Amino acid sequence: MAETSMDTHKPEGRVNKPLFLISGGFIALFCVAALINLDGLSAAVDWGFNISATYFGLYWQVLLLATFLIGLLLCILPGGKAVMGGLAAPEFTTFQWGSMIMCTLLAGGGVFWAAGEPIAHFLYSPPLFGAEGATEAAVNPAMAQSFMHWGFLAWAILGSLTTVMLMHYHYEKGLPLAPRTLLYPVFGDKAIHGPIGLIADAASIIAVVAGTVGPIGFLGLQVSYGLADLFGLSDTFATQAAVIAGLAAIYTISAMTGLSRGIQVLSKINVILAAALLLFVLIAGPTGFIFGSFFSGFGTYLGNFFQIALFRGEAGLFGEPGWLGWWTVFFWGWFMGYGPLMAMFIARVSRGRSIRSIIIMLSIIAPIVTNFWFTIIGGTGVAMELANPGTISAAFEGFNLPAALLAITSNLPMGFVISLLFLILTTIFVATTGDSMSYVISATMSDDHPPAALRVFWGIAMGIMAIILISVGSGGVSKLQSFIVVTAVPVSLLLLPSLWDALRITLAKGKEG
Repeated sequence: MAETSMDTHKPEGRVNKPLFLISGGFIALFCVAALINLDGLSAAVDWGFNISATYFGLYWQVLLLATFLIGLLLCILPGGKAVMGGLAAPEFTTFQWGSMIMCTLLAGGGVFWAAGEPIAHFLYSPPLFGAEGATEAAVNPAMAQSFMHWGFLAWAILGSLTTVMLMHYHYEKGLPLAPRTLLYPVFGDKAIHGPIGLIADAASIIAVVAGTVGPIGFLGLQVSYGLADLFGLSDTFATQAAVIAGLAAIYTISAMTGLSRGIQVLSKINVILAAALLLFVLIAGPTGFIFGSFFSGFGTYLGNFFQIALFRGEAGLFGEPGWLGWWTVFFWGWFMGYGPLMAMFIARVSRGRSIRSIIIMLSIIAPIVTNFWFTIIGGTGVAMELANPGTISAAFEGFNLPAALLAITSNLPMGFVISLLFLILTTIFVATTGDSMSYVISATMSDDHPPAALRVFWGIAMGIMAIILISVGSGGVSKLQSFIVVTAVPVSLLLLPSLWDALRITLAKGKEG
């Protein structure tokens, strides 16, 4: 940041070596295990996934719902107007601020999931609704379920309450801007200086690396598939590795330049390109169907909000998660894993903004924009499939996400150009997550201004990890998706104190005002 510790002329912070060794060592061991005995690692990850989804799924559903509802409460309290971060005015314009926030979650897979998830739920209706697949009756349930997974609850857990905590404790109390600080209300100074804090920071870093390497590795497979489909290039490991290496170079260089330059500029470019493509699809695609399915799907979403959010199905309290485990629980684990470090990122870019504005941006505006995004891309695919069965489903067979996107874009006017631009957009999207997370991971294990070498290390490390995983086959990436859920278990415990402490902080602000 231009006026704070983000200045490049300020001295670089010291590296927390124990934290670096624990988190970096764990990631290295995971990669080595994947190379030596993928079957053994797969079995361990599958076991961990089943345990996590079975015994933590209900807790996660309640945690996300409570986080969203308490955030709404903070908005209407008098303390909600309190400006956080120790600055009288925001450092970034609203567009710059919103761009950086929007890109980070959508980058996790927003483009390909936007194409794939609505069509998946349309073809195989979620069990809560039980509509006949691939029919008009399946449209609203498909959109509503997609809105739940990428809507209010998903965005709220990324920092609506935890950002309030971190901004209060860091900028007003001088505590570290790190995941350990989220445990301060429970453990006091032991959370800041003891092993509890070290474990909290390491768990958060590991979860973020797992959550970021997944999209990076998947992007290599997706872009390689797209290049083969559009240009006839060979869809091989060499192509996939080259794509990931290029992506890693982009986001590593961006992370080195800091928030106020590389990350902010990349996010701005991304938003402009995304807006242009969405506008084109909206106009050239089934415009009436897009708007109709958005509003009707959103009505279904709101009308069944609590039923969808708390749906357990056959899982009951602690039963086999089944569908729930591979959909809702997976997404909740993925987003929670990002929670603490995303809150750090949002705390850095939100200085000078009120509690109310931060929560409204995160918990209301960003989700609605994301849901409309999903309707434009995914709704277009559903409309194409309804009009001509097999147009999308044939390519999507076997849950082929990249094929679903290209099937949609290639059926639009100027299909080749639009498909190519969507691949570029997806690459930049993932790059914004790579640079943001490289920066914040480094900041977690150093002082306010992380050393450039540390940022480069994590940027390159995530790229190498992704290449290693796809080198052992697509199973490596799919196992990492399950691993994301496992790593979210300890992180979900870190988020628990925010339910009462963010409320306490806001009430105190109201009394001060």
